[in-house]
Amino acid sequence: MATVALAGCGGGSTEAVTPGAPPTPAGTLGFVIGARPQTFDPLLARTPSDRLVAGQVYEPLTRRLTGPYGETARKPGLALSATPGSNDTVWMVRLRSGVRFQDGANLNASAVLANAERWRTTSEGQAVLPGLVAADAPRPDLVRFFFDAPNPDLVSQLASERLGIVSPRVLRSTHAEARLAHGASDGTGPFELHSHDVHGLLLVRNPTWWGTRKDLGPGVELVDVRFASNSSRRLDLLRRDTIQVAEGLTPAQIPGLRRDPLLTDQAGRAGTRTGLERSVRDLRSAQVAPPLSQVWLTSIATGTG
Repeated sequence: MATVALAGCGGGSTEAVTPGAPPTPAGTLGFVIGARPQTFDPLLARTPSDRLVAGQVYEPLTRRLTGPYGETARKPGLALSATPGSNDTVWMVRLRSGVRFQDGANLNASAVLANAERWRTTSEGQAVLPGLVAADAPRPDLVRFFFDAPNPDLVSQLASERLGIVSPRVLRSTHAEARLAHGASDGTGPFELHSHDVHGLLLVRNPTWWGTRKDLGPGVELVDVRFASNSSRRLDLLRRDTIQVAEGLTPAQIPGLRRDPLLTDQAGRAGTRTGLERSVRDLRSAQVAPPLSQVWLTSIATGTG
């Protein structure tokens, strides 16, 4: 029979996949991007690098997720449902229970209200969620959003990485100002920001992520993000097997990349291409911020039995 093994970066640990029993996370996903993030605050995330990192730590309410290994159907995220009423000027958002922030705070209606107040009272929030005039919480698992005009697009708006939910403890410590403390990473997401410097950053698996109980991943233990402004340098790191994913490659670089049987490519942002090792599965880099919780690494071996 065929055996699929998870492979770590640079020949790291592997683990066999048993049919019907998803494997535990293993390995390091190496990722090189063109520029370092300017902020880790989701509301201030404007560049692709900002959104890539913030999107792994902070989760927006209405983003739907699929798990790794190709076996999990799409499931709702932090919000189980979002229902309009009163001509789309009032929306009721029902929250998932049992979710905690990385700092231990509970995700409940009070936590969402703290974020909604930040969105309503800052220029950054008003740009992403225009017309929000109030929010309240009839129950601990239910939030109502009130708008000054019909807003039929709330579900898609609340899926934006820029509206990733931040722990109310962090918001209280910053007095609900627009900018979070540099490097704060108190979201509900599948990864935590472990360290960062001018050369790169390291995301580590959040062991208490609610999605793991729903078979949503993550499929890797670590995400090692490097910064390289030159596309030739990014391609070189990919060819050396130092990393598995290189964003922002030019079309002229792709014919040479495709001559390597271990590499492939897919559409990137703004007309660029993303190069990747064939061991990478379920990476959708055409999105602004692909959810890396669904990505996993494989090597294929032939076994018997």
